[in-house]
Amino acid sequence: MKFDNYMILEFPSRSSNEAFARSAVACFAAQLDPTMEELGDIRTAVSEAVTNCIVHAYPEALGLITLRCRILKDNVLDIVIKDKGVGIADVEAARRPAFTTGGTERSGMGFTIMESFMTSLQVTSIPGKGTTVHMRRRLARRQ
Repeated sequence: MKFDNYMILEFPSRSSNEAFARSAVACFAAQLDPTMEELGDIRTAVSEAVTNCIVHAYPEALGLITLRCRILKDNVLDIVIKDKGVGIADVEAARRPAFTTGGTERSGMGFTIMESFMTSLQVTSIPGKGTTVHMRRRLARRQ
């Protein structure tokens, strides 16, 4: 697939890097001239995906998170967030609202939030190997 621009970041699964990741994606997405609402939606979805890596993929130790963004044709922002953590045994169950493996302090709404703010969301996972979250957001063209 042809793309106009891209970026790739790798960072440890420290909670402080969640803000870094969402800010980096927002800065990259700015070249598409998004509205403040679109930018807020993108930041929230990235925040949820990265937080899932931090909390669920690497519950006992630090691990690596890879974030890739591309600008595709038709003003589409393509985002992939990948970890090599514990993986998800049942992706379908994990995508249901209120499902969590993170304890009572977690709402289990991460995938639901990502899906509501993005044009498309795909989640693939292999237990013991990691999880990939692939999100796309088509942005309105402004004059």
